Amino acid sequence: MKPLRKLPQLEPLSEFFWTSGADGKLRIQQCGACGNWQHPPLVRCMVCHSPDLAPQPVSGRGRVVSWTVNRQAWQNGMEEPFIFAVIGLAEQAELYVFTNLLCAPEEAVSGMEVAVEFEQNEDVWLPLFRPVGGRNDA
Repeated sequence: MKPLRKLPQLEPLSEFFWTSGADGKLRIQQCGACGNWQHPPLVRCMVCHSPDLAPQPVSGRGRVVSWTVNRQAWQNGMEEPFIFAVIGLAEQAELYVFTNLLCAPEEAVSGMEVAVEFEQNEDVWLPLFRPVGGRNDA
């Protein structure tokens, strides 16, 4: 049985992010004018202000930037403890995804290399991250 999770509302601007895991690829919005990646999705590029934005596949690799261990469930039936983490994606500095880190709380460390995997709940594919080995605090 899958853990209970509150699912995001699918909206036109961000629906691609929540459904792209159906084919196993994480997609992030990228500017066609300057190449900047940005998340969460916006209507204009944060760097050059171009409206030329589109979801593009990324590697799904990153590193743990920060995390918190939650020892109280956010809703009834949710398993705890669980880790809520900030993942810095490999494609660009300061490109972050906020998600669950799938490991024991005592295993979480800054700089830990992680890779995306998806959990399907209804029509949403939640991007979650699991350690793949390696650490780089630099």
